[in-house]
This record gives sequence, structure tokens and C-alpha cells, in this order.
Amino acid sequence: MSDSMTFALPEDADQALLVGRVWRDAPHQGPALVVVRDGRVVDISANIACMADLLERDDAAELVATAEGEDLGPVGALLERSLAKTPEAPYLLAPCDVQAIKACGVTFAVSLMERVIEEQAGGDPGRAGELREELKQVIGGDLSKIVPGSEAAMALKAELQTRGAWSQYMEVGIGPDAEVFTKAQPLSAVGFGRGVGLHPASEWNNPEPEIVLAVDAAGRPRGASLGNDVNLRDVEGRSALLLGKAKDNNASCAIGPFIRLFDERFTLDTVRRARVSLRIEGADDGFVLEDGSDMAEISRDPLDLVRQTLGAHHQYPDGFVLFLGTMFSPIQDRDGAGQGFTHHLGDTVTIATPSLGALVNRVDRSDRLPPWNYGIRQWMADQARRQ
Repeated sequence: MSDSMTFALPEDADQALLVGRVWRDAPHQGPALVVVRDGRVVDISANIACMADLLERDDAAELVATAEGEDLGPVGALLERSLAKTPEAPYLLAPCDVQAIKACGVTFAVSLMERVIEEQAGGDPGRAGELREELKQVIGGDLSKIVPGSEAAMALKAELQTRGAWSQYMEVGIGPDAEVFTKAQPLSAVGFGRGVGLHPASEWNNPEPEIVLAVDAAGRPRGASLGNDVNLRDVEGRSALLLGKAKDNNASCAIGPFIRLFDERFTLDTVRRARVSLRIEGADDGFVLEDGSDMAEISRDPLDLVRQTLGAHHQYPDGFVLFLGTMFSPIQDRDGAGQGFTHHLGDTVTIATPSLGALVNRVDRSDRLPPWNYGIRQWMADQARRQ
């Protein structure tokens, strides 16, 4: 493997059950299911058609470890090709396919504060700093210590309502019900190395580094990956009813590089203990931002978020992937005092954690990136042709 690519894989990659998807031009054009084994990429599509099917199988770990398939070469070479501006096949796709792509919002106290600020600023980044200080005075204490839905949370809600400081974001942040929304459509997410898109109307935006659970149709988490839930702060700040415009645009959802299946070495407790790092590197101004967050600070347990997504009230027959939420809302001034952070086109965003590796994407506008034109019908046609 190329030494420059080792950062993109889990630190114990030689013992990790890594599954993903690549785009192939031959012998059949279309996506293929792959595993990483002994530093090599193996196409196992002849054994199983899609990621959703694999995650339903109780013998998924055995299949990943033993299934025969075509050797596509070193995983380092695959990662390097995927990072190229115009990649040559095979290159990485988002590791999910027909699953629903869901996301949870306001699951960390820091992101809760920033959502309230967006709302009260009406999408104006110049007001964020002043509002941040005002809210600290009104709210007081440490919101991360509040258990959502608890008596203490409801007492705080009553007090904030009395002061006129209650917010719809507070409702989902410390109330009994989590915010769960549809982030993107099946097959629309981009993978490692691809451009992530900002709506051209947005002037205040940021990445949202998150861990993403891969969940089967029965609601069992089967593995995890990394994700960027790209966010438009000015759009959602104008109105929460613009969430769709703020969240679901061409290339606005990135997942990868692989899904790591749960086993005795990598469990849901590994996710609960994970530290997620963020690095943003500006191409035009030399700007660098580095930060980290601990999943231990999440206000709702990942299993609670899964249960609030799937149950008697809602089923997902093809399974789903679930963004668990982020505590990152970068506030470091970039373009002037009091203006906070916003992306520049060409930024490189790296989201990483030792157990999952790193997801790398470059920032561009949604209307300048390749359009999403590969949907369910084309996927079905390619599957039939392959078989």
C-alpha cells in the first residue's frame, strides 16, 4: 500500500472487516461490491448483489473474510485513484446503495447552541458572535449534562419559555423526541475523494463530520462508516422549514471510505468511545482548521437514535444508514472579524477516527459538480446485465 494512503484506513486495517463499493468500467459497467483483504481489494459481486443484501446476512463476516472474487489490486492504489480530480475506474463510491439515508440533528450540546444561534441570527453570520454570548448568559450551565426528556430537561424548558428563549432546536435537543430526517436519496451519496456540493445560494456553510451507522431492516446496527452531512447555516437559519434545501442537494452527502462491520474487535462501544477529528485546508487562502470531538459527549445513545428511526411507526425494508449527529459548527473567523467560518470552494475536508480511517472530499458548488444521474432504475438494469 502507498504510505501516503495508510491514514485513510483503520489503524488495525489488517484485522478489520471492510466492505465497500467501487465503480467499474469492465467487464460490466456499474457499481461492484468489494472487500479489503490483506491489503487487496476483492470484487465479491458474484456472491452477493448489493450492500443492503450483505448487511442482512447473519454470515456477513464470514462472507467478507472468505468469499472468492476478482482481485482489483492494492487498496492504496484504489484510494489514490479515488482522490484524483478525474478518477479512473475502479474508484470508490459511497459504501451504501439502496438503503435509505437518514440523519439525526442536534445530538450534541455544542451543535444545539449553534442551531439556536442560526435561528436567531436569521442566517446572518455577522450576528453569531453577539448571540452566542447572549445565549450563554440566558441558558447558563452545561447543556451536555442534561438528559433529553428528563425532569431536569423539562424544568429547563419551562424556565426558557418563561424568559422567551425557547427554540424549536431546544425541543429536539433536550426534549423526548430526536430530530431524524432524510438526508439524501438512495444511491445519491458520494464517496471518498469526490467533490461535496454547496448550494450556490449559500454564503454561510460548514462540514458536519459524523459517524454513520449501517442498520439492517430489523433495526440491528451491522457496521459503521464516516460521513459529511454538509450544512448550509444561512439557509436553515432563515427557516427550519428550509431543511430540505439546506441538506439535500447534489453531492451534499459524503460517506466512506468503507463500512466496517461489527465484530469482537469493533463494536458499538467502539463507536461510543470514538474521537472524530476534522481538518479543513483552504486551497485559495492557506486557511487550516483542526478540531476534534468525542462521541462520549453525545446526548442520545446511538441505539436510542436507531429506535427513534425504526419501529412500529416506520419500517425500512432495505435497511438504512444513519448519521448520528455532529458537535462541529466551526466558528473560527476566516474572512473577517466576527464573520465566523464558511467554506471556500476548493477546501479539502478530512474527517477521521482511528477505528474507521479517514473520509476526504473537496468542496465545490452543487451546480458545478457532476449531476446525480445514476438512480434505482439504472442500478437494476446494471444488476440484471451483470447476472
